[in-house]
Amino acid sequence: MESLEQIKTRVEAVVPGANVEIVANGSPSQQHSLLINSEHAVAIARFLRVDPALCLDFCSNVTGVDWLDRTVKKTTKVKKLVDGAEKEIVETTEEKISGYLEAIYHLYSMTHKHGPVIIRMRTRDREADARLPSLTPIWRSAEFQEREIFDLYGIRFDGHPDLRRILMWDEFEDHPMRKDYREPDDYEWEPTPHDEVLEKAKGHYPQRPELDGAEKISATDLHR
Repeated sequence: MESLEQIKTRVEAVVPGANVEIVANGSPSQQHSLLINSEHAVAIARFLRVDPALCLDFCSNVTGVDWLDRTVKKTTKVKKLVDGAEKEIVETTEEKISGYLEAIYHLYSMTHKHGPVIIRMRTRDREADARLPSLTPIWRSAEFQEREIFDLYGIRFDGHPDLRRILMWDEFEDHPMRKDYREPDDYEWEPTPHDEVLEKAKGHYPQRPELDGAEKISATDLHR
């Protein structure tokens, strides 16, 4: 199978305006991926599927990733005058990166028996622009998995044939797989709260007024 560098070069040559970046993976798996721009994602995906040499005709899985706002430290070597002499020193700078969401697709070729080729798309932010194009028209197996990402991460996939929650109920608010999600302590809607859930729910139960002595005796007598 072609290297990611070769795939990147061919994609950018075939799809006008395509912007592809190789994202390195430092884990033992060494499964590097291709970050594609969402504006041309569908055209890029179609090329990856129909190109005779690649023929990536099977999407095995799609997953979401939530990236919060973060600060990255970078070190650079610069030459500066120190006590009248030019010396090379190391400077540390901080870069603030705004949060975004990702959808990551693992692609294989059943025809050529090779893969995976991993592609990823990023939203502009984690709020209003948390949108990406659906790749379900290219790989039908992505349909339910994109729905799961929509449900749990909140990415809206434009062009999806049936975008609705798949695990949580329709009235549920928020997205449980986001890193800043906070589990509610009001579980009164649960039919049979128990253990830790019950303890949390008790805080939302209506408080009964204390019974006076006569009422306590009467209540006790009722259970004899």
